[in-house]
Amino acid sequence: MAANYRAACRSRSKAEFVSKMSIVLEEADESAFWLELMAETRTIDPHHMEILLKEANELAAIFGASLRTAKR
Repeated sequence: MAANYRAACRSRSKAEFVSKMSIVLEEADESAFWLELMAETRTIDPHHMEILLKEANELAAIFGASLRTAKR
């Protein structure tokens, strides 16, 4: 997610930024998926999971808002 966000910040055009931010948002959602899977299989402490999942969802919301703004 971080590497893709860095690439988005270095975009050469609005279209490229939108494209790369779409990937960032997809990666944030995928990260949340893996965290949820780890929670279901109990491979991580539930307290830590709650914190990480909250952060992943917050990042997805931020990236989603940025993407919507860029598309306007």
